[in-house]
Amino acid sequence: MLLENRVMKFRKKHGYSQDKLAELLNVSRQTIISIEKGKYNPSLPLALNIAKIFNTIVEEIFLLEED
Repeated sequence: MLLENRVMKFRKKHGYSQDKLAELLNVSRQTIISIEKGKYNPSLPLALNIAKIFNTIVEEIFLLEED
């Protein structure tokens, strides 16, 4: 299974730069870049914090796709 994410879509919708989102999540900008490119799957606590910042549920941002 692949994990698709909509972090970039939500980030842009809320008007956040990668730097600002990284600051809010207490992670590096490189972490945000890697998540958005699908090169890094966040830990559960980080995924929950991302959803909290965007005032939505994790399933709206991260989607499991069949291979």
